[in-house]
Amino acid sequence: MISLDSPVATVLGAQTKKGTAKNAATRLGIRTVGDLLYHFPRRYVRTGELTKVKELRSGEMLTVVGEIVESEVNSYLDRRSGRRAYRLDTVLQTDGPSLRMSFFSKKEYVSKHHAKRFAVGRRGLFVGSVSTFRGKWQLTNPKMVLFGGTDEDDLADETVGATVASVKALFPLYPQTKGVDSWDLQRAIAFALTVVDEPRDPLPDDVRREHRLPDLATALRQIHAPDSWPELQAAQRRFRFDEALVTQLVMARRRAALAELGGQARAGGGGLLAAFDERLPFTLTRGQQQVSAEVMDDLARPHPMNRLLQGEVGSGKTLVALRAMLRVIDSGGQAALLAPTEVLAQQHLRSITAMLGDLAQGGMLGGAADGTRVVLLTGSMSKASRQESLLAAASGEAGIVVGTHALLQEHVQFADLGLVVVDEQHRFGVEQRAALTDKAGTPPHVLVMTATPIPRTVAMTVFGDLEVSTLTELPAGRAPIQTTVVPLADQPGWMNRVWDRVREESEKGHQVYVVCPRITGDELEQGEADAPAEDEEGRPVAPAHALSAAEEVVEELGEGALRGLRLDLLHGRLPPDEKDRAMRAFAAGETDVLVATTVIEVGVDVGNATTMVLLDADRFGISQLHQLRGRVGRGGLPGLCLLVTSAEAGSPSRERLDAVAATTDGFELSRVDLEQRREGDVLGRSQSGYFSSLQQLRVLRDEDTIVEAREAATALLADDPQLERAPELRFLVTELEHSRQSDFMEKS
Repeated sequence: MISLDSPVATVLGAQTKKGTAKNAATRLGIRTVGDLLYHFPRRYVRTGELTKVKELRSGEMLTVVGEIVESEVNSYLDRRSGRRAYRLDTVLQTDGPSLRMSFFSKKEYVSKHHAKRFAVGRRGLFVGSVSTFRGKWQLTNPKMVLFGGTDEDDLADETVGATVASVKALFPLYPQTKGVDSWDLQRAIAFALTVVDEPRDPLPDDVRREHRLPDLATALRQIHAPDSWPELQAAQRRFRFDEALVTQLVMARRRAALAELGGQARAGGGGLLAAFDERLPFTLTRGQQQVSAEVMDDLARPHPMNRLLQGEVGSGKTLVALRAMLRVIDSGGQAALLAPTEVLAQQHLRSITAMLGDLAQGGMLGGAADGTRVVLLTGSMSKASRQESLLAAASGEAGIVVGTHALLQEHVQFADLGLVVVDEQHRFGVEQRAALTDKAGTPPHVLVMTATPIPRTVAMTVFGDLEVSTLTELPAGRAPIQTTVVPLADQPGWMNRVWDRVREESEKGHQVYVVCPRITGDELEQGEADAPAEDEEGRPVAPAHALSAAEEVVEELGEGALRGLRLDLLHGRLPPDEKDRAMRAFAAGETDVLVATTVIEVGVDVGNATTMVLLDADRFGISQLHQLRGRVGRGGLPGLCLLVTSAEAGSPSRERLDAVAATTDGFELSRVDLEQRREGDVLGRSQSGYFSSLQQLRVLRDEDTIVEAREAATALLADDPQLERAPELRFLVTELEHSRQSDFMEKS
C-alpha cells in the first residue's frame, strides 16, 4: 500500500510526463506522497460559470473558464514545405472579451479530431498569454483542461490539453514550476487520494470535536477537490488550526522551559533607583507605572525575564527600560543596551546620562554617592576610548553599557550581566541577540523594545515565548502631528510651497528635518531596502525620476530654496565624530534644517523640531514612515509631516501614504502594513524566519483560529505535558522544536 511517506514517484510518475517527479522534488520540494498532498492549491476557479474578464493587456498570462462558440478547420499552403497544412480556428467566450485560439497540424484528420474536442458549446479551463493579431485578441500557446468527455479524447499531442469527465464546482490551481504544470499536480493528487492509506490524524478526537474540525482524510479530500465553498472553508480552517496549534504548543513548552531555568533574582537593595525617581521632574503615565510594575515583578523572580515592551513612538519605553536597568544595578548587576545603529547608541547615551545627571558619574569627582557609570561601546571608537569602555564593563565599574554590534564580540566581557535591553529588536539577527545573552554567567533577564506596534496575534505567533507589555498613552507634552501628502504628479507646483513652509518654521525659531531615501546616487543606508515604485496593479516599475539623495539635496537647498538658512547633513556613512557633531549641533539649535537619511528613524529626540519633509516618501514602508514622523512634535509644539511623492493616485504606493496621513495610530497602521505586504516582511527578514515561513496561517485573517489554538495548546499541556496521548502531534511539535525555525523562536 501507499503511505504519506512513500516516494512521490509512486503516484506522480504514472500520471505525468517523464521527468515530472524529479522536477517536483528539486524545484518544489515534493519528495513524498505526503509532501504532494500538503502542496495545497493557490486558488480555485468556479467551473460552472464563465470567468469575468474586465480588460486585457497584451503579454499578460490569463486563466479563464470559457466556452467554445466558434470552431472551424481551415487549410492553407505551408510556404516552407509547399504542402497544404491545417489549422483549427476557435473563438473562446468569457464573461467579457472573446479570445481566438488556433491549433496547427500537418494532417487533416488530426485537425478534425481536435475540432470534435473543441466542439461549439464545450467548456474548459484555459491558460495562456494574451496577444493581438489583426486587431483581435487571442490566447497564445494555451494550456487547458476540457470539461466533459473521456480520456479516449486525449491525443499524444499535448497542445490540446487534458480532459476530465466529471468536474467539481471548484477546480484547483496549484503553485507550479518549470517542468511541473498545475494539471500534472492536479491529476497526481487526485490519483493519490484514491490509493493512499488513510493517514493517522495528529489531532486528538476531543480537540477536533470541540473545535468542529473535519478529520485529516476528509480535510485532504475537501481541500483538493471541494464540492462547495463551505467544504473548502472547513478544510482550510482545519489546516490553519493545525499549524497554529503546533506553533502554540512549541511556544507554550518554551515558556514552561524558561520558567524552570535557573536565574538570579534582581530585587534591588541599593538606593540608585529611589534617588532617580526622586529627581524625576514629572510623573510617570499610568501605562508606564503599570508596565514598570510588571518588569520589576519579573526581575524579582529567580528565573530570567523574557518580555517584549512595545509602544507608540514617544510613549516612554526608554524610561521604563532605564528604571529596570537601575533596579539591576541596585542588585549588584550590570545592564547592556543593544542599539541597531551608532547614531541611536549615541542618542541613548546622551539621553540616559541627561536623565541620570550626577547619578551617571559614580566614582567620579562631583558624582552622586549612589551613582553608577554609563559607557559607550561601538565599532568606530578610538582604541583608547574603546579600551576604557571594555575595562569599565569587565570590572563592573560601568553599571550600564550602551553599544551596537560591537557588544557582541568575543573579547567584550561583563562582571555580572544581569539585564539585556534590546532596542528595535527587528534590526538584529537571532544569533546576534543570543550572543549577548551568552555573556552572562547565569541567563540574564531580557527586555526587548520595539516602537513598531505589533497586533496581538502577531505577538502571539512570533513572540509567543515572551510576555508582552504595551504602552499606548503618550506622556504629557506630546503635541498632535498633522500629516499631509504632497502629490507632485497632480500638483507639481506644491513643491515650492513645501520649502516656503520650511522657511516659515525656521523664522519662528523652530527646526526641520528633510529626509531622503538615498545617501548619494543609488546608495542606500546600510541594511536598508526601499519599497519599490508600483503601478495601479501593484507591479514594480522603474522610478520616473532620480531619487532624492541627502548629499545632493543639502547642496541644492543651500544654494536655492533654503539659501540663508543653517543646513547640515547626517547619514550613516559619515565618520562617527562627524555624525555626533551634526546631532549635537541640531540638538543645540545651531542648525535650522537637518538633511538626513533614515539614521534618524528611531531614538532621535529634539524637542524644537516641529516639521519633517520626506522626499520620495513612497520609497519608505508604512512602519518606517510612522517612525520617522515620530521625530517631530516631541517638545509640546504641534508637528507637521509632509509626504512628498510623485506616485500616481490610486497606486499602492499612494495608498500607503494616504493610510499614514489618515491616522497616527501605530497599531492601526501595523494592520494596514500587514494587509498590504507579506507578513514576514513587516518585521524584517532577520527576525521573522519562522514567521514568514507560515504556510496556511495569516495572523490577521486567522485571529480567531490562533486564539482558539493557543487555548487548546494550554489545555492539552495542562492535561498531558509530554503529549504522550497524542504521539503524532508530539512528533510535529518536536520536529518544529528541532528545526532552524525553532532556533529563531528560542533565541529571539
